[in-house]
Amino acid sequence: MNKKLNLAVAAALALGATAAQAGIVIPAGDWTVDINGNVNAFYIYNDSSDTNGVSGGLANAKNANGNSTSSINTGLLPSWLGITGKKRENNLDISWTISFQPGASSKTGLGGGSGGGSEHRQANLTFGDKSWGSVKVGLDLGVFGANAILNDQTLLGVGSQGAVGPQGGTTTTLGRIGTGFLYADFTGQINYTTPDFNGFQATGGIRQPWNTVNLAAANLSAASSGSQDSPGVEGVVSYSWAGDFSGKVWLEGMHQDIQGIAGTVNKQDSGDVGGVGASVNFAGFNVVGYYYHGSGVGTTSIFADGFAAGTGNSRDSDGGYIQGKYKLPTGTTLAASWGESNLDRASGETLVAANNTGVGALTTGNVVKSNEMWTIGAYHALTSNLNLVAEFSRVTSENQSGNENKSNIFDVGAILFF
Repeated sequence: MNKKLNLAVAAALALGATAAQAGIVIPAGDWTVDINGNVNAFYIYNDSSDTNGVSGGLANAKNANGNSTSSINTGLLPSWLGITGKKRENNLDISWTISFQPGASSKTGLGGGSGGGSEHRQANLTFGDKSWGSVKVGLDLGVFGANAILNDQTLLGVGSQGAVGPQGGTTTTLGRIGTGFLYADFTGQINYTTPDFNGFQATGGIRQPWNTVNLAAANLSAASSGSQDSPGVEGVVSYSWAGDFSGKVWLEGMHQDIQGIAGTVNKQDSGDVGGVGASVNFAGFNVVGYYYHGSGVGTTSIFADGFAAGTGNSRDSDGGYIQGKYKLPTGTTLAASWGESNLDRASGETLVAANNTGVGALTTGNVVKSNEMWTIGAYHALTSNLNLVAEFSRVTSENQSGNENKSNIFDVGAILFF
């Protein structure tokens, strides 16, 4: 019987952590049902020393009560409960997956601790055969940027807190999202994946078209009005090889036409981005490198702050990360990484002086220019299912005026796969 590697377990295996390869397998008539997932939570200590206004910045600004905050929250990988059914019929491998992701944080309030937000990230079906490939229809992790996030060491930890505050109440932290790659996100899609041709494989198709998003402010970044009339298209081509020196290289791209950009007269444009990456393994070491460059796709989240107000001109963006890790004989994996994401001003976009206090109306000068993060971490396989994690990350966010916020983030916690 083929065993499905759910997203969480696949991520753990990509990082060299120990996790079960299947969950609770139940025969159900013609179907085989796999119940799988993970539970994780972390204590997070964040020390920030600056109060500059950096809209779209991922380093937390100093709060009114002091430099530091504490919270308990799910890490980058949400706690996960997935159910997959599969069978073989009429020369087709058929499967379906539905999952939901409850938050592990709690909010302060009269209730004394209601849970954090919950999400539903997967609802998809696949059908195909190893002779001609497979088709996926439904909600799942996007194609562009998927390899970047699945190889990120902070997928088993915390990384950047992003918008997560001291009172928790959000589903996940950000990991290295926005400090080295764009978030692939979970989106509706129809994709075709080729068979494996001696290590070569490709996936391509269409995805739900998205509007642009304002992470900065309404007067800084254009927003789309109404729905888009054509889907996005994305694809990835990869080559994998085995042996003492094993690894994978990939080349990916995404395009979407965008209509009705706010602040302009029926302006139309597009978001375009390409990326290249590699992950290689040798003698217990793993090294990952990734780079992307785009126009109109913004930073951190796809189409976030990708267009300037008034003119609606697109902003260029790029970024990448490098990462190295080594698995000790004790089962502990040590890892370190650095990454940065950059957002340029658009053509004709005037730099307006920033408000350095972080109070009052935001200006073009406050829009994020770069988010950078260093991370070191230890990931110990206590059992075949349970991993203990300790990380330290330093996040620096700079706005277009050159002012910065810095956060030092320490986290310790556990993640259990089933």
